[in-house]
Amino acid sequence: MTSRHLRQRRLSRATAALSGRKRGAQPKVVALGGGMGLSASLTALRRITGDLTAVVTVADDGGSSGRLREELGVLPPGDLRKALAALCGDDEWGRTWSQVIQHRFESKGDLHEHAVGNLLIVALWEQLGDHVQALDLVGKLLGAHGRVLPMSAVPLELQALVRGHDPERPDDVSTVRGQATVALTPGEVQSVHVVPADPPAVPEAVAAVLDADWVVLGPGSWFSSVIPHLLVPELLDALVTTKARKVLSLNLAPQPGETEGFSPQRHLEVLGRHAPKLAMDVVLADEAAVPDRESLADAAQRLGAAVELAPVASPDGVPIHDPELLAAAYDRIFRMHGRIGPWR
Repeated sequence: MTSRHLRQRRLSRATAALSGRKRGAQPKVVALGGGMGLSASLTALRRITGDLTAVVTVADDGGSSGRLREELGVLPPGDLRKALAALCGDDEWGRTWSQVIQHRFESKGDLHEHAVGNLLIVALWEQLGDHVQALDLVGKLLGAHGRVLPMSAVPLELQALVRGHDPERPDDVSTVRGQATVALTPGEVQSVHVVPADPPAVPEAVAAVLDADWVVLGPGSWFSSVIPHLLVPELLDALVTTKARKVLSLNLAPQPGETEGFSPQRHLEVLGRHAPKLAMDVVLADEAAVPDRESLADAAQRLGAAVELAPVASPDGVPIHDPELLAAAYDRIFRMHGRIGPWR
């Protein structure tokens, strides 16, 4: 049997397992991240729980979000919009609204490349004067299967110490500013921090983490989408003290620029350096993306976590997560590693 046929068979099993799962009380899940990584997690998680909250990074400074942020002084709406789109259902209403808010204008004027959802979110922020209330209202309009919250109440600037950002001086360490620049640096990112240094967390995000049964961190751009959540003191305190169990979901491959050449275990080591008090319970990785399982297990153990390997990548070989396979992996982790809860 070919590798492709094997993965297709696993996908069929995962779909059958999820469709046959008993209804009832469900785990409260909070997923943290940004961009396409968080969207992948949310698309999977909404299949297995109806009590889902996304806590989204607000450091984006590129594209439509960056332009709105610079012109209006608002939180960057782009990652929030992507999270809302990922929470849309698979029915006609959900598919339609997901496409509408992701639609980008094409013109020779100021609207070029602005996303409809970004403009809608910012308009409601201005109308209501409340980030959370506005996002809840957009979620209600879309029929979103969960809630979307910003991680901080103020827009953040991401800064990184990078070795070799200037290719002509490969040994120099310099400060690189801006999420978009950090994500594309040709150098080696040493560490990241945010400005302001002690940003206020959104209280609803902190409350959601403290009240959760499970917290999922990742996948996504490691330095620009995942680690920034650990740089908001109140949010980090909540992650450290919550009674929720925590899953760290790894990427399928290193990201060009930001984590070029990183092994799976190095991702864990970097996270541990940024938040040494944060323990995890489970590290989830695609079984085909881990060449050295022993080293990954050792790195996970230093975080207090067990490793779960599962086929979560798209069966067609494209390095993206398959929603059904990822959902099946999360579902299995919640049942195998969770404390006895009413959803079991």
